Amino acid sequence: MTTTFSTSDICTAPPRLHVSSRFVDDVEPGPGFPFESGLPTSVEETLELLPTSAFSCWVRDTSGLIGFGRTLRIRARGRDRFTELSKAWKAITDAASIEDEVDLLGSGLMCFATVAYSGESEVDSLIHVPEFVLGRRGGRVWMTSIITEGATPVPPVLKSEPLRRVTSATSSPGDLDSSSWAHLVAKVSQMLTPVGDSAEVDPFTEDSTLRKIVLARDELVTSDDDIDVRSVLGELNRSYPSCWTFDVAGLIGSTPELLIGVENARVTSRVLAGTYRVENDPTSEMPAARKLLSAHKDSTEHAFAIASLQRSLSSVADDVSVDERPHLLPLANVIHSASDASAHLPEDSCLNALDIAAAVHPTAAVGGYPQASAVAHVDELEPLDRGRYSGPVGWMDDRGNGQFGIALRCGQLEDRNRIRLFAGAGIMPDSDPLAEVAETEAKFAPMRRALGLE
Repeated sequence: MTTTFSTSDICTAPPRLHVSSRFVDDVEPGPGFPFESGLPTSVEETLELLPTSAFSCWVRDTSGLIGFGRTLRIRARGRDRFTELSKAWKAITDAASIEDEVDLLGSGLMCFATVAYSGESEVDSLIHVPEFVLGRRGGRVWMTSIITEGATPVPPVLKSEPLRRVTSATSSPGDLDSSSWAHLVAKVSQMLTPVGDSAEVDPFTEDSTLRKIVLARDELVTSDDDIDVRSVLGELNRSYPSCWTFDVAGLIGSTPELLIGVENARVTSRVLAGTYRVENDPTSEMPAARKLLSAHKDSTEHAFAIASLQRSLSSVADDVSVDERPHLLPLANVIHSASDASAHLPEDSCLNALDIAAAVHPTAAVGGYPQASAVAHVDELEPLDRGRYSGPVGWMDDRGNGQFGIALRCGQLEDRNRIRLFAGAGIMPDSDPLAEVAETEAKFAPMRRALGLE
């Protein structure tokens, strides 16, 4: 049974958790073995073993973490949401008893987390501590149990249930239809100041001159039957194996953008800015994408994203390094301009993955540039509450390690048969409103297809 706490409750009297991680890929089936029909050999077989609701996941191709049942749920809201959640998590880890025979990234005590994009949001930011975690990494499979002190773990027996593809979904406009959103894009574009062709973006010098604002739009998808989240996740993972597919608190999607990863004090990040919409085949369209994304608008937008990351990451980490030249990241329906970054945490750092995510959020890719003034204008101009869309989503463990992606190409379940999809675009002084609408349509496509709409 899930117990929900505020962050202040946790910090005052943290529950004592007992955690145990064991490999299960070398265990003979029998009492206590979690798989009725043997160890699953594919992502689809694994998904079929999950309950149809009340689970969380963070998966990339065939590796990742799936949590089911919930031992704790911690919530926060407002401008201090990151700090409050991080303090609560540190209090929980300090009080926990952990037996970890696996010692792989994601084993031991861990949680899933999703944080609202804005401190002004009316949507809770959450940490979910699952009761059981199924992990797969480097070809090994393990199970973790996380229980409150005094409780007796009851190992689950996972029985296969076929995935049910969504077949009756329909969509309707959200807060703004595409025409109204295009008018907003035109208005915002006129507010922005262009950067000259020869100007360079200094990552450590920001003024208040607005250069870029990211605008989001939404649409509502409703089905006659309950949405089988397992099927949606399977479609996303199969179509986008290089992305991070997630389900945390009903926020479901597959993001190509790793906001932050932390492993033993090494920090990694992937910056995306600039989008080419694939018409037929990403491989054959790479030359056209390279030409478009090297043009002034998209190259400047990417420079803003890199500068934003360098500036924010340097405030908490050392030896920050970002690719000198962006590379092209082809996906099934779009091609992005991408840059990878790395850094190291100082030896005396007590920061965890959520702390690092807080330092770099919101990037220029989801807020704008310069950060402070752009984000303030987003809150003022957008007619919708983004909720957790474009905020950090992922997981972290008791050692400070974790991965947080930017919640993109996603939707938020509002009911068992209703989900709200989100997409956004970076608006620049020379943005074409219709082209920006087309970009958001391309970004809606992964979730639409997974829901049987395309």
